[in-house]
Amino acid sequence: MLDALTEPFSQALMQRALLELLLLAAVGGTLGCWIVLGGLSYGAESLAHGMFPGLVLAALAGVPLLLGGAAGILVAALAVALAARVERIGRDDAIAVAVTTLFGAGALLALSPQVPVGIQGLLFGDVLGTSRGDLLAGGALTALVLVALRLGHQRLLAVAFDRAGARALGIAPVAVDALLLTLLGVAVLVAVQGLGNLLVVAVLVAPAAAARLLTRRLAPMMALAVALGALAGIGGLYLSYYARIAAGAAIAGALVAVWLLAHAASQIRKGSGAASG
Repeated sequence: MLDALTEPFSQALMQRALLELLLLAAVGGTLGCWIVLGGLSYGAESLAHGMFPGLVLAALAGVPLLLGGAAGILVAALAVALAARVERIGRDDAIAVAVTTLFGAGALLALSPQVPVGIQGLLFGDVLGTSRGDLLAGGALTALVLVALRLGHQRLLAVAFDRAGARALGIAPVAVDALLLTLLGVAVLVAVQGLGNLLVVAVLVAPAAAARLLTRRLAPMMALAVALGALAGIGGLYLSYYARIAAGAAIAGALVAVWLLAHAASQIRKGSGAASG
């Protein structure tokens, strides 16, 4: 039994993958709670998909994906902002049009003969291909997000639970929203290298959404979201190793399973409470 638990992590690539997933659990669990509370899950998905052309161009040019992803996020944010200003189109519709256009452009670029063979890794991730450089960059960006969340905690809290009251305290909700979206963009950059363009939202939303079903207090919610993200990541690696399936898909599946279990637990608790009442 002990050998079965330790064997997968005897390899350096699995050790690096584990460290990458722990970073994703930390940034996804803490920031994910604000994303869920602020109703920004669609925004997270939009940023992830809208950055795809930047990732493809970075792969074509042979430059770090981090740079291409950052440029892609800036273009996606600008496109969404411009589309949202078109009259007679709702904000969600404008975002959908802009993101679909960008993702389609990325798909067309990916058809180029010069695209590297491993371009599918941009869509579904390659956590097993995590390098030391990826870990250093991911660690630095994760630290940046966590420090920013700690410094802005009170402002984020005020805006999340009472936007009108926050204005009375001299806190500008628009500035707080901008901070949160900026940090969301940074978190997407951290996660996209491991889980890819299509699966990145899972680590930013699923653990926090599961934790919200189990607790209403913010601090326990964040701690639980980080723990659930780490648990799902480790479980996904084991599943990938022993079932011989893609690591990104296995991890995303484990994250969804965590949410389903949390939902079932919350329903059982509600049923028990109603029965006792």
